[in-house]
Amino acid sequence: MKTFKLISLQVVEECGLIDIKLEDGLVINKEDKNRTWLLEAYISGAYEPYFQKLIDVSQEISLQVVITRAENDPAYFQAKSLQMKKLAGGYLSLLFKGEINQANTYPEVLLKALIEKGLCGQELLKEFKEKMLTKPKISPKM
Repeated sequence: MKTFKLISLQVVEECGLIDIKLEDGLVINKEDKNRTWLLEAYISGAYEPYFQKLIDVSQEISLQVVITRAENDPAYFQAKSLQMKKLAGGYLSLLFKGEINQANTYPEVLLKALIEKGLCGQELLKEFKEKMLTKPKISPKM
């Protein structure tokens, strides 16, 4: 198993990305035959109603996360919310289990978004290079 720091977490919804402000977080690559990953997020209790709805529906959730360093490309996960625990001080611990979606890489998602925006040629290249440096949050529309 390998363990990484969870830097940022967004839930991918049809309307876009829902930013979840992290207090702390952990990502574990179990390195098993099923390519299973575990994500634990330590967040404010204010998110409880939102995540309770997701747990109640019991369907896979698309997540966009940044691991280890803020400048890293986002990784995309298909995950199930396994558990939500209330902690002292009004915080929650969320546990997700899922697989990393290798098909959606940040450069591809960014390029697709820029093309859909109508950019082409040198303008596309310039914007792509700039956005690859600044890494704005974009929805992969999974």
